[in-house]
Amino acid sequence: MIKVFGFPLSPFVRKVHVVAAEKAIEIEMVLGRPGEPSAEFLAASPFRKIPALQDGDFTLSDSTAIVTYLDALKPDPPIAPGHARERARAIWFEEFADTILIAAGGKVLFNRFVGPQLLGLPGDEAAAQQGLKELEPIMAYLESQAPAEGWLTGGDFSIGDIAVAVTLRSLGYIALEPDAASHPRTAAWYDRVKARPSWQTVAAREAAVMDRALPR
Repeated sequence: MIKVFGFPLSPFVRKVHVVAAEKAIEIEMVLGRPGEPSAEFLAASPFRKIPALQDGDFTLSDSTAIVTYLDALKPDPPIAPGHARERARAIWFEEFADTILIAAGGKVLFNRFVGPQLLGLPGDEAAAQQGLKELEPIMAYLESQAPAEGWLTGGDFSIGDIAVAVTLRSLGYIALEPDAASHPRTAAWYDRVKARPSWQTVAAREAAVMDRALPR
């Protein structure tokens, strides 16, 4: 069975889980953090990037590389649209989520949740406030792009939808998921993603892990 190393709070780990669920690829979730690496994890991810994958004697790290592997392993249903413009938009939204949305939101997530509640570290509220400021135009852009119906590329559900949605779920731990009052189109699109069976399966599994991880 394919092993996926990482902690489900990470949007990058969650991205791989959702893609696997969409494709009905069975995976074994191996919990671990880069700061506490096992030998098995280091063999799959020598630079301690999560997620990491082990499929027999094949190892790989980085979420984009891993979902590319899963998509090739089981092409149906595809996560990259066939139409040139739709495929390009799907890749753009994955990049947007991985390097722009999480860069801003991560400042809030780490300093208000991950550091204080999971790692026992003091949060930097000034950094969190900077992240909130950076999120404003990012969420405004997403609102301008969210479709009234369907998916971000204008075509089928894709890696673009998955990458953005998994990042928003991480922001939900600090009450920053899209609000229907301020971002109605984004919130409606996000609700459509959350209604997918793959999402519900991954979310339930994550909730069980987080319930055990959080301090009582």
